[in-house]
Amino acid sequence: MAHELVPLQDALHYADLTDQSLRVRAVEAAATYDTEALVLVTLAYMTTASRRGARTSPKTLAAYALAVRDFVPWAEAGGVQLLRPGPRDGGRYLANLQRRPSAGKGKRGQLSAATIAQYLAGARALYRALRWAGATEAQPFSEVYAPGDPTPGIVKNPPYLREIDAVLEQCDPRLAALLLLCAHAGLRASEALAARQSDVEGQTLVVRGKGGKVRRVPLGARVRRALGILSPVSAEGHFFDWDYGQATYRAAKAFRAAGFEWRGFHAARKHSGTRLYQATKDFTRVGLFLGHASVDTTRRYVAVLDNDVAPEVEDW
Repeated sequence: MAHELVPLQDALHYADLTDQSLRVRAVEAAATYDTEALVLVTLAYMTTASRRGARTSPKTLAAYALAVRDFVPWAEAGGVQLLRPGPRDGGRYLANLQRRPSAGKGKRGQLSAATIAQYLAGARALYRALRWAGATEAQPFSEVYAPGDPTPGIVKNPPYLREIDAVLEQCDPRLAALLLLCAHAGLRASEALAARQSDVEGQTLVVRGKGGKVRRVPLGARVRRALGILSPVSAEGHFFDWDYGQATYRAAKAFRAAGFEWRGFHAARKHSGTRLYQATKDFTRVGLFLGHASVDTTRRYVAVLDNDVAPEVEDW
């Protein structure tokens, strides 16, 4: 799913409005199906009121903005009154998503369960924002649930295994360091791209992750060497001056040169989670390493072999 530019600065202006002014803007936007204004209302809510001070990542905000940009035109075309939706309108939107063919490059078939869930999450966020703005009390998605995906994510997008070492041979030193931060240090791509020289403290890296949480990640010798040969690219000491799209372009090119399919930085993060679990057999420790709030999330990052417990049951 492509993410369009998110106008966060404009959204913050909405957050600074008085209650009455915010309500008027939200009501007008909903009445006229002003998609971009409704995106701003949603982002204002998400960035200032939705999680009691926790930070929402730019990627999540972009996904919600994209969902609002999809839902509002659908509602207008379908005669849905945004402030007074019918009891079946939430289900109608879900049905539309389930029938809709995927439009991504090289993809065929219907939208994936994960994509449908993301669109529904964005539509729910829109209505939470409209209630926050005092424009409506409607909750058309309160009883609407995305279908579960029968195929686990770890199966659909498994971790890179032997690919990492082969691809590193196709990388320049800076790209190699980025890939190692994800595949060996378990960082999210956004965390790796934000890394600074001052964040390296001996054999650990101070990482500022999702929700503003800070954790200290141990760096293996190979990662330390990769970072040690890099010169900062900014006055603040950043190792990288790439945005996510630029980093993805470079990594995908290196994977193609090595003869492998590029499946995103998350597959590299899963590589680190899987290797650490194989060494420790402890989801809790792996979760702490990856910066997960819940071990249930960690389980989705680890490829466990079908015969993982075979030695334990051998002599039963």
